[in-house]
Amino acid sequence: MVTGYCVKCKKKGQEMKDPEICQTAKGGFMAKGICTACGCKMCAMMSKDNAEKAIADGAKKSF
Repeated sequence: MVTGYCVKCKKKGQEMKDPEICQTAKGGFMAKGICTACGCKMCAMMSKDNAEKAIADGAKKSF
């Protein structure tokens, strides 16, 4: 389960639907997905360890 901040709901810890882990230009990791509550796009910055853990839990890898 990957969580992030939803700008539309204005709530931290919202769960992402279909998370996709990608790498930023500077080498960091980011999870992109859809908010389960309102359906808008959301993202969350994460460490390499958390990104690898999310991929092991079933998130898509796009890098």
